[in-house]
Amino acid sequence: MKQKRKIKIGVVGTGHLGNYHLQKYQKISDCEIVCTADIIRESSEKAAGTYNCEALFDHRGLIGRVDAASVAAPTGFHYEVAKDLLSAGIDVLLEKPICVTLEEADDLISIAESKGAIFQIGFVERFNPAIAALEKVIEAPLFIESHRLHPFFERGTDVDVILDLMIHDLDIILNFVKSPVKNVEAVGVSVLSNEVDISNARITFQNGCVANITASRVTGKVMQKIRFFGPEGYHSIDYGKRKLVSLGRKSGADGQIEIGQNNIEVEVYDPLEREIRAFIDSVITRRTPLVTGRDGRKSLDLALRIIDKMNDSVGEIVS
Repeated sequence: MKQKRKIKIGVVGTGHLGNYHLQKYQKISDCEIVCTADIIRESSEKAAGTYNCEALFDHRGLIGRVDAASVAAPTGFHYEVAKDLLSAGIDVLLEKPICVTLEEADDLISIAESKGAIFQIGFVERFNPAIAALEKVIEAPLFIESHRLHPFFERGTDVDVILDLMIHDLDIILNFVKSPVKNVEAVGVSVLSNEVDISNARITFQNGCVANITASRVTGKVMQKIRFFGPEGYHSIDYGKRKLVSLGRKSGADGQIEIGQNNIEVEVYDPLEREIRAFIDSVITRRTPLVTGRDGRKSLDLALRIIDKMNDSVGEIVS
């Protein structure tokens, strides 16, 4: 029996997140890690030594050598790297955010479509088991509140906290609300970096839903929670613990309506591994990814609207 050919994999950007991608690819029997690429020579060589592959120092070296690649380079390099790889027909899993401008995002989407390449955006929370469980019970949320609070790490500070952290929640909210944005209000403050480090946004959708979103990378502890309120009940998710508390309308013994807990099973699995396995499944089957380039553009569009409103409305407090 002829042995099935393995998918040749490259990873661009061998920092913290890129190494996690390599770990997950190593677990997938359909994959063969061919090379790493990073402009920091020591970083690429160290990762290549760990995963027994070739170290490259220019992402263009992947062309002609791999079938698919993860791009986990800093945000400012996303467009250049993904454009070169997609133009060569390489399937790409691009970490969030898709790019820094809508024009760049549109160009990548167009290139991927013209080449028939799989183009997935790395919104790992879409693969969080608590989010997957919530999809079974949620209907039309009317109010959403989210907090994504982290201690300060220099990693990621090449962009503001909206593109670094808040964009995860923007993607989740857009996926559940499914309504055009009507209005955006936002404030933000720079604390430890040259970019905005803490921000709050209030988004009103055309269907009446309101979302209040806070993101910070200058807090003393981690909080990653989102709460949905709607006519069918209340749902609270702890992203980090991968837990869901869901309360819904139920009939009591006396016939009165009361609130009771919904019994919803939340699976146990690694979201990043599930994300990368989903990418490889799309590479093999050519099915559209769960999180497409167009999804990445939608979240970027909203993020940029928040940034613009923040700067226009309260520029005096942004230092």
